[in-house]
Amino acid sequence: MTMYETRDFRRGLKIEMNNDPWVIVDFQHVNPGKGAAFTRTKMRNLRTGQVLEQNIKSGDKVAKPDTEERNMQYLYRDSEGFHFMDQANYEQISLTEDYVGDTKYYLLENSVLKVLYYQGKPIACETETFCELKVVDTPPGVRGDTATGGSKQATLETGLVVSVPFHINEGDVLRIDTRDNSYADRVSVRGK
Repeated sequence: MTMYETRDFRRGLKIEMNNDPWVIVDFQHVNPGKGAAFTRTKMRNLRTGQVLEQNIKSGDKVAKPDTEERNMQYLYRDSEGFHFMDQANYEQISLTEDYVGDTKYYLLENSVLKVLYYQGKPIACETETFCELKVVDTPPGVRGDTATGGSKQATLETGLVVSVPFHINEGDVLRIDTRDNSYADRVSVRGK
């Protein structure tokens, strides 16, 4: 079994603790004046989404989880859940909303994303850091409103509602940061 030491820690590293897969969100190596050095680690459970902060003594080892990422194409959604097809072997799976989480706001038919498997079972979906979505509903901007630097609400094609600047109109394609569901910028043509 592969093991990681605290010196191997980095953001995004997947580790296993207490028979659960976790991903490191943030960490800080601490060397106090008295006592042993340790690493203050903030991590998120890949199955439940729970966030935990824990101090791990320097030199301690944690296991590498039995995880695998597969590229899967999103097909459709129905009463059973979200349906995906493995790009390598064309096997189809269905995931419930619990597994998909906020990723549902970035699923467009035929889009490809990563599905994380833990011990051979799918447990989560991961999208790219930025996703391009079309605005389907937003109040029209009023000339001169841009000077105040305010914002308004816009509903995107997947149902996600974000705060956008006043100059955004229906039909615009926006780049959204999937980490915090926030507006990043407007794109002139999808995919560029």
